[in-house]
Amino acid sequence: MIFAEPWLLLAFLVLPLLWWLLRASPPAPRTQSFPALRLLADLEATAESPERTPPWLMALRILALACLILGLANPILNPRRGMAGAGPLLIVLDNGWAAAGDWPDRAATARAAIQAADRSDRPVALLMTAAEIDGRMPAILGPMAARDALARLAAVEPQAWAPDRAADTRALDGWRHAASSVLFIDDGITAPHDEAAFRAALARVGSVTDARALGTAALLQAPEERDGALLIRLAAVPQPVARHFAVLAQGSTGNTLNRIALDLPAGQAEVSAPLGLPTMLANSVTKLLMAGAPSVGGTLLLDRQWRHRIVGLASTAGTNADAPLVGPLFYLNRALGPDVDIRRGGLMDLLSQPLSVLILSDRPLTSPDEVAAVTRFVRQGGLLIRFGGPMTGETADTLLPVHLLRQDRSLGGALSWNKPEPLAPFPATSPFAGLPIPKDVSVSRQLLADPASLTGVNVWATLADGTPLVSSAPMGQGRIVLFHVTADADWSSLPLSGLFPDMLDRLIHLASGTGDGDPKARLAPYSIMNGFGEMNAPSAAASPIEADQLATTQPSPRTPPGLYGTAGDRHALNLGPSLPAPTSAGPVPGSTPGGLSGRLAERDLGPMLTALAIALLILDLLASLLLRGALRWHRKANVTLALVLGLSLVAAYPAHSAETVPQAALQTSLGYVVTGNSSVDRLSRDGLASLSDFVSSRSAAVLGPPVGVVPGRDDLSLYPLLYWPILPGGAAPTGASTAALNQFMENGGIILIDTEGSDVGAPGSGSGLQPGAAQALRQAVAGLDIPPLTPLTSRHVLAHSFYLLRDFPGRYDGAPIWVTQTPEASNDGVSPIIIGANDWAAAWDMNQDGSFPYSTMPGSDQQRLYAYRFGMNLVMYALTGTYKGDQVHVPAILERLGQ
Repeated sequence: MIFAEPWLLLAFLVLPLLWWLLRASPPAPRTQSFPALRLLADLEATAESPERTPPWLMALRILALACLILGLANPILNPRRGMAGAGPLLIVLDNGWAAAGDWPDRAATARAAIQAADRSDRPVALLMTAAEIDGRMPAILGPMAARDALARLAAVEPQAWAPDRAADTRALDGWRHAASSVLFIDDGITAPHDEAAFRAALARVGSVTDARALGTAALLQAPEERDGALLIRLAAVPQPVARHFAVLAQGSTGNTLNRIALDLPAGQAEVSAPLGLPTMLANSVTKLLMAGAPSVGGTLLLDRQWRHRIVGLASTAGTNADAPLVGPLFYLNRALGPDVDIRRGGLMDLLSQPLSVLILSDRPLTSPDEVAAVTRFVRQGGLLIRFGGPMTGETADTLLPVHLLRQDRSLGGALSWNKPEPLAPFPATSPFAGLPIPKDVSVSRQLLADPASLTGVNVWATLADGTPLVSSAPMGQGRIVLFHVTADADWSSLPLSGLFPDMLDRLIHLASGTGDGDPKARLAPYSIMNGFGEMNAPSAAASPIEADQLATTQPSPRTPPGLYGTAGDRHALNLGPSLPAPTSAGPVPGSTPGGLSGRLAERDLGPMLTALAIALLILDLLASLLLRGALRWHRKANVTLALVLGLSLVAAYPAHSAETVPQAALQTSLGYVVTGNSSVDRLSRDGLASLSDFVSSRSAAVLGPPVGVVPGRDDLSLYPLLYWPILPGGAAPTGASTAALNQFMENGGIILIDTEGSDVGAPGSGSGLQPGAAQALRQAVAGLDIPPLTPLTSRHVLAHSFYLLRDFPGRYDGAPIWVTQTPEASNDGVSPIIIGANDWAAAWDMNQDGSFPYSTMPGSDQQRLYAYRFGMNLVMYALTGTYKGDQVHVPAILERLGQ
């Protein structure tokens, strides 16, 4: 703490004089003999004046004067020391992507430095190192008054791209103010270019203080497809200690579909983990978001390019469609590869599933129902790939990109050629452009297109004589592609070559968001991200990007990260894939190291102390009037004064009784076991809070807010039910915790253990989503006194304690739930432990606006409702025991009463 007006503290020298004046006694009375005074001896005195000022009043007056002196001296709490030098203060603030994670601390550091400069009457200049969103390059603003600098600083935000070190260096080289001091609020990350030149330019300006917080930035890089699964990759500056990150996989509505834990070992810069979702849910993920402080570097948008492709295969009826070497599906299965989810079945059955691509091998479409269903699939964005054959050539079909001639061309036929034709090089506008064509690939038979129908049709591959081999035409938001040869080796050697799977792979990716195959298509900005990863409308400086340059484009004000294209065909431009893994930048040569000041802002205590002095003086006035008898209502005033002093003591020393009595002792509340993982504990609290509201609104039970407990430290007897989420890799319970849980169960409490998914392959939609859950469960319950268990059925009391239930789902469904096999006499027949893997807290969790942040799996409309009903039954079971179990004995009871 400092004093803005320290010379006023000299007034404390007056306090001893005030003390002497207050203690001064009135002059001693002279003795004068006057007999008539005897008549006044027995009169009652109505007013008395003390000979000396009471000590408490003297202390009150001295305290009031001291507060007044301190208030006028203007003390400032949490001040920032001024920078060395007498010239202007230059604040260089890194506001690129890496600064978003701890931006409040960086802004507070700059604000404190400006306030310190204001007290020293020093001008301030600002340099923001990242380009503005409107395209303006970094430039030094000022010098200016500190008040103006604070106003400009309030409008600064982190940008969604890296700092422009070349422009920063040019701005610093133009600084011409002597005796300057520089505060560099450093993001600690090496910029892609010119980092060394920039730091050297900083050192030339003046005395530099390098304030940074190392290792705060992390970057989500481009995912990888491995063995048919999406691999999440994260890069951060290596640190000597291990760090733990969490990435949330979110859907289009912002709901969290999965939480991926990433443990970065000490000294390493990158870590990866699989997405861990079934194909159906993985295809609905639109964003990866790193938990914690929001940042554009921790946000990754996923367009259709990263969706797991689901391909449906349908062919002509018959038993030899996938026969080795002769069946068309045999070649297609081998060419599509392992990273494609292949579905087999009838055409209408395939179209009832969510497909990316539908492949028909010599399969004419003659039924009106089939034509309507396939047309609807294509118009909604699907890709239809068709292969020719005898039946396709003989049957008139409307779902083809071209009109076919009635007769195909073959060796020895009416429309024949002397030898098989090779392939011509692929056009530049073809999705096959750049693929090498093997010399041994040739075509001996093909379906011929009517030349009049080729107008407006994309011909992506031709033979050497110019006749089409692959033609394509858009339909709605989708596309139809026709191979003019069969999918087997009857008409050509293409299925036998390595070119065939490469061509299919290019086509499959057309259904994943690469547009219509035109590499020069201009994609306009649709929605862009700011430095915190939030989506906003495109800025005026944002410009379109050509499709073939999207993967190599560096985010900048002209090409900010975000979504490009149209509403039906969006392409994602992310920051992470365009940057290398972040590395720590070296200090500025000759600089003084410093840290961020944090969020503790400077606080002016002067007004508060002055107000306190005035209040004390008013209190002194009232006390003086009471002592002089000037107030007839002195008794009431004494009571008022005592009340004021008592309230002051209460404010200074809060009552301990309200703090020591737990909330659960005053109102029935559910409890959850604290795991130490903040996100899991928050989910347990929010989920139980939503369940408590559900129970309170639908029953006579009134539940308070849920309470987190630590077994062995907190009193568990106050809670009827404990929710205990099990985390893989978590610490084993201590002996005291185990003993407390055993006593809790013996005294009638119920523990609901939730593994939030299973890794044992048990049936259920959450199977395999929590690796290590089985081992963690065995470790957690190793010391508990658990009786023999049996699966929960609809005949158990828990199934009809409030609602009549047959299923007990949570976020997941289908996994068995275990309860005690025989009623526990010591526990009134109530099962003291319930074990499941359905992640009930995530199903109960509800946002304030009524939406649900976690999707259910498989996600039927009734699943979440049944999850709430199971929670209601669980609470009623914990509060009332097995009284509903007597219902099964009603006939026997009535019979006994009748006798």
